[in-house]
Formats: sequence, C-alpha cells, structure tokens
Amino acid sequence: MSLVRNAFNYHQNWQQAWRSPEPKREYDVIIVGAGGHGLATAYYLAKEHGVTNVAVLEKGWLGGGNTGRNTTIIRSNYLRDESAAIYDHALKLYEGLSQELNYNIMFSQRGVLNLAHNLHDLRELSRRVNAIRLNGIDSEILTTEQVKAMVPIMNTSPHSRYPVLGASLQRRGGTARHDAVAWGFARGADARGVDIIQNCEVTGIKRNGAGVEGVQTSRGFIEAKKIGVVAAGHSSVLADMVGLRLPIESHPLQALVSEPIKPVLDVVVMSTAVHVYVSQSDKGELVIGAGIDSYNSYAQRGSFQVVQHQISALLELFPIFSRLRMLRQWGGIVDVCPDASPIISKAPIKGLYFNCGWGTGGFKATPGSGWVFAYTIAQDRPHRLNEPYNLERFSTAYLIDEHGAAAVAH
Repeated sequence: MSLVRNAFNYHQNWQQAWRSPEPKREYDVIIVGAGGHGLATAYYLAKEHGVTNVAVLEKGWLGGGNTGRNTTIIRSNYLRDESAAIYDHALKLYEGLSQELNYNIMFSQRGVLNLAHNLHDLRELSRRVNAIRLNGIDSEILTTEQVKAMVPIMNTSPHSRYPVLGASLQRRGGTARHDAVAWGFARGADARGVDIIQNCEVTGIKRNGAGVEGVQTSRGFIEAKKIGVVAAGHSSVLADMVGLRLPIESHPLQALVSEPIKPVLDVVVMSTAVHVYVSQSDKGELVIGAGIDSYNSYAQRGSFQVVQHQISALLELFPIFSRLRMLRQWGGIVDVCPDASPIISKAPIKGLYFNCGWGTGGFKATPGSGWVFAYTIAQDRPHRLNEPYNLERFSTAYLIDEHGAAAVAH
C-alpha cells in the first residue's frame, strides 16, 4: 500500500537518500567532483580516517559525468605489477561493497573474456596470464572449444575473418550498476556527515603562498585546508587555476546500447583485434564500446564513424546481432596520461591533491581509487598502492607503461 500511495504523490514522502545542504563557510577537506571516485574518497575519509568535515562539490548532478557514461566493466587482469595491485584491491572492495554500503550495486561476477585471433594474440595472452597469476590474481587460458561452450552464439568458425583461437578468462571480473555505485557511496558518505553539494561549480582555487586556502564557486567562496581534485577530464582545467600543467589529454569515449533482448550473453567479451567489447545488461540491452576518439575534446558526444566501427566489429564476432536496433548512444570524457596510468598524488602546492588520468579504466578502479586517495589526503602521504602513481614519475621517467602492456585499456 505504501508503494501505491507514494506512486500517486510522486514519492513526496519518501526519505531522501542524502541531504542537499547549503555549503558551510569552511571545511577540513573539499573534494571537487561528485563522481564515483570523489564520493568514494569522501566516504573512506569519513569511515577510515574519521575526517567528516568534508564537502563534495559537483558542478552538475551527482554521478552525471563519466560515472554515468561508462560501460560498467570490472576486472583486475592487468600486466604491470603496479596496475595489478591497485585494480585487484578495487575488485576485492567491489566484492563486498553491497554489504559494506548496505546498498545493492548489482555487482555481477559473470567473468571477462579477452579473445585471441592469431598466434601472436595467443602467445601474448599466455604470457599475460602467467604474469597475472604470479601476482595472485585469477586468470586462465581457454581453448576455442571452451570459448564456444561459454558463449554459444559467438562465431568461432576457423574460416571467419577473425578466427577465435582461444581466450583468457578472469572469472572474478564482471559488471556493476554504475549509478548504484555512485548512489551507494553518496548515501554512505552523507550518513557519516559529509556534505554533498550539487550545482556548485568550482571557478577558482585560492592560494596562500605555498598552500591552498579554499575554492571560489558559483555559490561563493569556501575555505578549506585541503583540496582533492577528482574531476576526470576537467582535472587539467582545475590544475590550470593554480598554474599547474598536468600531463594529461582529454578525449571523447563513445558507447551505445541496443534494444533489449532475451538473455543471450552472460559474460563480458573483449577483443583487441576487432576492437570491441560487449556485455548484456540486466535489462537485456547489449552494452557496446571500443576505443577513444583520436581528437581532443571536452564534448560528451562522439562521431558516426566510431559507432559504425563498433557495430561492424561486433558483427564480426556475433553475426546473430545484425538485425538489432541501436537504442541510444553517448560519449564521456576520458583523461589519458602518456603512460595510460593514473595520477593519484600530492601536488607541489601544499594541501592540493589530484586523482585523475584513469583513461578508460576509471570505473573498475572506483573503490580502490577512493580508498588510497582518502589515505593520501588524510595522511598527507601516499599509500604504497598509489605511491608509483605520483606526479614526479613524468620527470624521473619511472613510468608505468600500461599502454604498451595492455594494448586496449578497458
């Protein structure tokens, strides 16, 4: 009866999941960006470090940036030791996150397949699987027959343009509901006293000598001893406000979904050779993506040829999908570092911290990223998991070249 009653009054009497407070004059910590990483940072600041006088500022609506514009894939089968460590830490947090937040993030460990289409692919996947397993992360090699048994609708004919010679599989990988991850962290942070302030754009960062003093926003000046910038593609814009130039580029990343169909795909399928990845959502839609657009842009839109390429690549693997109609298409903004690895670091300005440069790997890292960034802000020093991801690596040449290791970074 309560559900029916609230349906007719537009849920006016439903309890809010989080507050909409007015900004206070001063906070101990300000987090710029209310996406998954920013909200996770605020949550872990409060939970793990007892820092509750925190504001998360968002120029739009909560989760309206890349968190709501990705393809929801979660995995930790990265080659580099540094990448494997932080992504598997995130995956372990994901495995208990619904219970931790008391909020269903719809985490589904359906497995992630990476296909091999030639002998080089197969040898590279074997090398990768061995390295991944040395880091204690689950990974295995499947034969063509095992791939076909797992995904019966895939075209595995040896006469196809891209024959499937095998695949690697991470069974612990899968997907989660991206909005639910943001909402869960928002509710958890709010319950611990964090102020989440939407429609509050940061227009300037005020410095006081060698340190920061606060931020100028569309809702006035707010003082803070520490400022953590977690604004994805716009992090370089915020860094420019204090005279810093970050080594990142921003690109559009496009994805699309099909009309909903009956369940036919219960694993995430990825292919570097044809360059497409696909999974099926709980609503039945096929979620399809590929690589970033080559041009730099802050626009949340893409180009027709990228969508065309994604669909043609999909049909190489799944001719059965040829009659499906596209339901909607969108673009997000990804920030890419020269070594395709993130920046989770103190800045050369006291009290200023940056978490950015995740490229196409940001969603899968969300809880792990927030956990180590909260540690870095609270302790004013990096955790061992994010110590390699400092800004100094670009001047010392200690890069984490996940570009060369991963080929496709999703």
